[in-house]
Amino acid sequence: MGVLVDSQKEGFGSSWGGLKNLVRRKQVDCAHTKRSDNPQLAKELTIPHLVAVGVGSTIGAGVYILVGAVAREHSGPALSMCFLIAGIAAALSAFCYAELASRCPSAGSAYHYSYICVGEGVAWLVGWALILEYTIGGSAVARGISPNLALLFGGENSLPTFLARQHFPGLDVMVDPCAAVLVLIVTGFLCLGIKESALAQGIVTAVNVFAMLFVIIAGGYLGFKTGWTGYEVPTEYFPFGVDGMLAGSATVFFSYIGFDTVASTAEEVKNPKRDLPLGIALSLSICCCLYMLVSIVIVGLVPYYAMDPDTPISSAFASNGMQWAAYIITVGAVTALISTLMGSILPQPRILMAMARDGLLPSFFLDVNKHTQVPVNSTLATGIVASILAFFMDVSQLAGMVSVGTLIAFTMVAVSVLILRYVPPDEVPLPSSLQESIDSYMLRHNSDAQMINGENPAKSPGDPCLPLLGEKKVAVDCTVVEKLEALSSCFNMKCFTVMNIITMEFLVTWTGSE
Repeated sequence: MGVLVDSQKEGFGSSWGGLKNLVRRKQVDCAHTKRSDNPQLAKELTIPHLVAVGVGSTIGAGVYILVGAVAREHSGPALSMCFLIAGIAAALSAFCYAELASRCPSAGSAYHYSYICVGEGVAWLVGWALILEYTIGGSAVARGISPNLALLFGGENSLPTFLARQHFPGLDVMVDPCAAVLVLIVTGFLCLGIKESALAQGIVTAVNVFAMLFVIIAGGYLGFKTGWTGYEVPTEYFPFGVDGMLAGSATVFFSYIGFDTVASTAEEVKNPKRDLPLGIALSLSICCCLYMLVSIVIVGLVPYYAMDPDTPISSAFASNGMQWAAYIITVGAVTALISTLMGSILPQPRILMAMARDGLLPSFFLDVNKHTQVPVNSTLATGIVASILAFFMDVSQLAGMVSVGTLIAFTMVAVSVLILRYVPPDEVPLPSSLQESIDSYMLRHNSDAQMINGENPAKSPGDPCLPLLGEKKVAVDCTVVEKLEALSSCFNMKCFTVMNIITMEFLVTWTGSE
């Protein structure tokens, strides 16, 4: 989007110019700051697409494993409370993403918001943290798919030779051709177009959700049949105390990471002010409900101390005479991993493109295909790097860096919301539609005033409150009172008070009903 920066209004001839560059902020989403030479992405996504992307990126194979380890070591029968508390904590971060995404709908996610609210230096750090997070996270997910695929074909070594893992003793490297091939296939899907890739992710996610619904329905039937033996334990509901439940909540919180992928597609949403908050909220709510229902059923089938930490759901069904259910659960785990892989690769090209727009990366990453309107160069570069890592490296040792990137991104998004609360109102970027109305009103207002005073209404390019003359873009420098007066005139509501107008702008941001 636009790259007008508030610190660029001053010269940088002094020795402090470099420091000022690190704290300068970008003003975006105003009509007069959009550069026509920047390629635009296709606006194809609606609420169902966003929900498919959000749920698919969030629900991974972790839920098929975490329930056993957390129940045995931290929560006991209170496993569902762990998911509830973690869901509330994730919702707080989701609210921050929803507000910023609807207010500043552009590619880049947390990098974009940090550049607007904090500064260029912090945005650069956040951008590279996100790149590290998505690259390593996608590679780790890809390497977890091949063992689950092998289980579907009959055993650990049942994959074809050209796809099976091979160990090179001399280099002490375990290569995974299946993981690399899957990353390249997903990259090819993402190059077809955002609508097509969202549809493909929705189909894969639907299979995963059906597998979880099978666990809930079939497990509920077994629970009512056997009397929910898992809850008939001599210990209390909180065998490890409240501290243990909170520790379990911290562990399962990572099961909710993925809703930020929805925010990265903001530039490709048809109605971002309305659809982005709804898409984030619905996807997180669906994930929380599924997690809690699965945990309630599994803990009720088997006492928490008897759960298998590696395959808790399959072993719970097997202990009740349903060994065949393991195949359905394995299909769910495979589709969950594939959907998470798509959610890991999808945001990174948008972040690379956003950083290239701002001059922080080479213009090579700016290229957008005219037919599919997808950043092809960024997508291919992301897929190639991720496939190489998935093929050669055991990225489990670097998986902790994913948590570091997530922590940095979530923290800066929360800080950005606080900054928007306390900066002067005339420094906060306005939605483009409101800014157009303000610019046109101020232009007419100034011209009429000069004609009444007998002055020449023509303005020089540097005059404030004149949004655009010729090819030069200048920032609108109007007072808060003038902006409020312009908003009142544009909506034919001059009787509104200042507080009513501010409330109206807030509602416009969240509902999209201008």
